[in-house]
Amino acid sequence: MTKSKQLLVQAAARNNAEWCAAMSRSHGLAGEFGVQAWTAPARTPLYYPDAVTLVPGADPAALAARIDTAVPGASVKDSFADLDLTEAGFQALFEAEWIHRPASAPTITPDLDWNVAGDPDTLLAWALAWDNGDGNADLFRPELLDDPATFVLAGRSADGRVVAGAVASRSDQVVGISNVFALDGGPDAAWPVVLDAVHWLFPTLPVVGYEHGDDLAAALRHGFEPVGPLRIWLHG
Repeated sequence: MTKSKQLLVQAAARNNAEWCAAMSRSHGLAGEFGVQAWTAPARTPLYYPDAVTLVPGADPAALAARIDTAVPGASVKDSFADLDLTEAGFQALFEAEWIHRPASAPTITPDLDWNVAGDPDTLLAWALAWDNGDGNADLFRPELLDDPATFVLAGRSADGRVVAGAVASRSDQVVGISNVFALDGGPDAAWPVVLDAVHWLFPTLPVVGYEHGDDLAAALRHGFEPVGPLRIWLHG
């Protein structure tokens, strides 16, 4: 990995850890930033890791000691895909790629209007669309609206329904995108509206995130480049 890509991965990992911390705070759980990783002392919300490494070569034993492995479901986001956590009782769940899109990259005019969710009713409408009937819409709680770095982007159809969107997490160097969805057309339908929103909200910040599989292929079609691997580990 080149030095420039390693710096991008570090910025993306830090941004993602800050987003995980914000999501955890909205559920009443305070995590902690250390030199090597962000960690949470108790089980984090569904789909969110208990630790995110911030630098290459984190100490696996020290990392495992900072999270609760007694309760099933502990997970670690190995941001540089360079750890072996098997001795701590973890197994690799999947691998993905950090992605990056320059601030100067062109955007296209989306078919959907968009706004930033600013009240609990709009957040709920967004969460129900994101969840699409899976029963996990309550993952996104109103407390999330109090976080000044979190922007829930809602793409709306002509009749005002939320039909696409994502979460944008602003940090000093980058804006991170997660939870990209569209009810029809998948990420290829979502990315134009998400990138238009990000361009208007954060015109000078490059965009980062991570994806794998078909979602990674869609992101690459919309101007992202892969900059480095990550690995998700699951305990037990």
